[in-house]
This record gives sequence, structure tokens and C-alpha cells, in this order.
Amino acid sequence: MTSVTLETIANLAKKRGFVYPASEIYGGLRSAWDYGPLGVELLRNVREAWWRAMVRERDDIVGLDSSILQAAEVWVASGHVSSFTDPLVECTTCNNRYRLDKLEDPDQCPGCGSRGTFTAPKQFNLMFKTFMGPVEDSSHTVYLRPETAQGIFINFANVVRTARMRPPFGIAQIGKSFRNEITPGQFVFRTREFEQMEMEFFVPPDEAEEWYRYWLEERRSWYLALGMKEDHVRLRPHDADELAHYAAGCSDVEYLFPWGWDELEGIANRTDFDLKAHAERSGEDLRFYDQAADERYYPYVIEPAAGLTRSAFAFLLDAYDEEEVGGETRVVLRLHPRLAPIKVAVLPLSKKPDLVDVTQEVAGSLRGHWNIEVDVTQSIGRRYRRQDEIGTPYAVTVDFDTLEDRAVTVRDRDTMAQDRVPIEGLVEHLRGRFEGLL
Repeated sequence: MTSVTLETIANLAKKRGFVYPASEIYGGLRSAWDYGPLGVELLRNVREAWWRAMVRERDDIVGLDSSILQAAEVWVASGHVSSFTDPLVECTTCNNRYRLDKLEDPDQCPGCGSRGTFTAPKQFNLMFKTFMGPVEDSSHTVYLRPETAQGIFINFANVVRTARMRPPFGIAQIGKSFRNEITPGQFVFRTREFEQMEMEFFVPPDEAEEWYRYWLEERRSWYLALGMKEDHVRLRPHDADELAHYAAGCSDVEYLFPWGWDELEGIANRTDFDLKAHAERSGEDLRFYDQAADERYYPYVIEPAAGLTRSAFAFLLDAYDEEEVGGETRVVLRLHPRLAPIKVAVLPLSKKPDLVDVTQEVAGSLRGHWNIEVDVTQSIGRRYRRQDEIGTPYAVTVDFDTLEDRAVTVRDRDTMAQDRVPIEGLVEHLRGRFEGLL
């Protein structure tokens, strides 16, 4: 693999329509990003791959979509109001602010280089606060959720009742979360608005360790199955001083980013902390009633929590490759076909009417099966390179021989091998190529 820098992937992402700076015509908004035509497809594909693995292919996990706005008491009970904080310091020379625990040198400002100019650290709450309704007072305070998990916990009893689930079972959710990060950065890795893919797996307490180990390997394997290189993915157990006060264990799935190993996903044994906390604060009984044993208990929770936008970023990095072809550098995103924004490109050799008509016929036959793109501009070689650069697995070329033999050329992104295929058999040919991959 060619090592890829953060600048290289950010430039490619903007150039090809994966990610744009938010509010760019007004100078941009730091740590906010807009996803372009290819970016939304990549996010959708990662989202659907996660949902498929976590919900559709299992009979012990169901889905949920809870509100971004929850009662303020939810965040009091969860501990976010009192303790969802980072240590903030400010340089008295340049007035830049930083997370103290993320500074390489806690005595030197990375902005201006001054030493000994930081203020005493203070705890900065990461939640975005707003008001619901026309009155801006404490009784109308609400928060943009900093995680999707709490919406699952407060709906535990609803799901047990309506979906007739019993431990061990899970509730999965994908949705936006918001954290007022002190020092966002590294492109889309750490942002204030992001999308999470979280699942809370409720288990009998004596089975918690077994399920914790199960989900560690299950989640690591998911990234590898979608094409990530094995030596770029690892599991890192948290040290005792890293654990949240409620956690009996936690490990991160880490990826080897350009700046080093960093978190893709956390898997935690949250014990019974959350259900107990919400039961105590709300007065509702959130224990599970086991009819067979005639007992009530609070299930333990195993939580795999991944970032959708962060995962898509890692897949882009891992897929990036460069190679020399014919004395020129070919840039190619070797995205797994399930993640590729465009599955098939249709490329007419010319804009002449006869070829355009056949091109539309070919495109129409494919469009109902896969997300396709018809590309008619520039030379065929440049169009191949563009499709390589956005990760399209197959390109179908319509040439002048097509008018005579009713066949097209199918080109493979990774090998660049080409096969002549009859138009009438094209869909079945591509189905065979994609078999087991989509």
C-alpha cells in the first residue's frame, strides 16, 4: 500500500465530491463538513453495511430511531450534565484554547510556542445547550444529544414490551450526535457534528464477560470483511485509569491513521449503570422480568459504539493506492464493492448519436440493479482514471464495434483486465462479478 497523507486524502475528497468544507463561500465553519454526491453514497453504504451486519442478518437485535432532543433529566441521570467534560486551558499570549490531555507538551502552546503561559485547567462541558420554546430559562433547557445510547436506554422497557425481546438481545441505532469539542481537527476525524452507529446489547449479568469478548472480535472482523488491511486494525484494551467509572471493561478498535493509531470504535461492558440510573431518576422500573425464573434484574450492557463519518474516513484512507501504469501514476481507491459509491460506470467512446442511443440502452438495463454513472467527457483513458480515483469497481465501454456485435467491454478497476460481453448478458455477467460482495 502507498502511504497516504491527510492532505492527500482531503484534497481528493474535495476534488471528487466526497467532502466539502461547510459554509465555504462564507469562509468556512471550522469542524463542520458537507458531504457531496459521492460522500453521501459512501456514508449510505457504510451505514447500510453496519445495519445489515448488526440487525438484518441477526434475530437478536432490533432497531430504534430516538429523538435528538431528550428531556434534560436524561442527561442528568446519565451523568453528562455533571461530568461530560474535558480539561480546557488557554494560552494567555495568543488566547488559543486546547484540551490539556491532548497536548504533547503541557507547558508549551502549540500555537505560538510560548512556555508557561497556560491558564489553570477548568472543566469544559461538551454538550450543546439550547432552549425549547419561546422562553429562555432553566426550565426550558434541552441539549443536543452527545451520544445516541441514552435514547436506547430510556426506551428499553418499550422495546422489551413491543418487540417481545428477552436478554441476550440488542437495540441498534444510527443517528447524529453533537459534541462541543475544544480542539476538533484532523479533517473529518474529530468534529462537533457527527453520526454514530451504536448498539446496546442487554445480557444476564453472569454472561456479560462472555458477550464482551464476543463483540470485540465481531466488530474487529466487520472492518476486515469490508476490505481493511489486517495490519492497519487492532484491538486495544483500556488501562484501568482510562475506564469510565461504570465500566467493567472497554477496548477500542483502532486504525493506523496517518498520525498513528487512533480509535475507530469502542466496545464497553457498561454493567447495569445506565438502566439503574434512569430507573432511579425517573421512578420507572426498568428491570427485566424473567418469567421462567420468576425474578427481576437489571441486565448488563455490552456496547459497540462506532462513528459513521470516522469509519467512512478510515475506509477511504485504507483504500487509497498509487501505482505506475504506462509511465504515469494511477490513483485508485480499492474500496470494497459494497462501499463503492458508484458500482458501474458506462462510458461511450464517442458522443455520436448512434453510440449515445446504445449507451442509454445499456445504462437503462443496469440502473435498476446498481448505482451507476454515465460519463461522456474527456478521453476514455482519463475517464478510466477518474473512475479508478473514485473507487468504481467496473467500467463498461460502449464502442463503435458495439453497433455491429451488440457487445461492450467490461474493465476491472483493480486488475484493469478487460472482457467483451454481449449487452443481453451484461447484467448477469456483472451479477456474477458482484456475487457475495454486495
